[in-house]
Amino acid sequence: MSPGPVTGASAAWSRVAAFASAVDASLGKWLLEQYRVGLTEYRALAHLADAPDKELRVNDLAQRVGLSQSSATRLVSRLDAKALTRRDVCPDDARGVYAVITDQGEALVREVRGPYEERVSALLGAVTAHFPEVDAGQLRHDVTDVGRLISPA
Repeated sequence: MSPGPVTGASAAWSRVAAFASAVDASLGKWLLEQYRVGLTEYRALAHLADAPDKELRVNDLAQRVGLSQSSATRLVSRLDAKALTRRDVCPDDARGVYAVITDQGEALVREVRGPYEERVSALLGAVTAHFPEVDAGQLRHDVTDVGRLISPA
């Protein structure tokens, strides 16, 4: 006997996750074409630019951009190679490594931030135009259903 169709919360979450992946893919392609920076690179730089001292421990940066520790280390290496970040060692714990945004990295974030926000709004504001395979009405319902499941407890 084969299982029935996926329904309820798992189906809603699957559709929301698939849509989020499609939006991320579109944003990543756009960022590379327009600014020669990847989506995860931009998100990491934006987190660093917004951090109080313009720096974050690589572990914290990994959590904020949704990467493993080793993937975040490779990400910071790529950003270092582009002179968008530099590394610094924690004065209290030599094992703690910080990613610090450079002036060049901050300039890139300033340049990209406005157009990026506009691009996100455009993608979400005209779902069917950008993603014709997505049923926008169903997606809106799915996002609401998923939102109802989220609890701070």
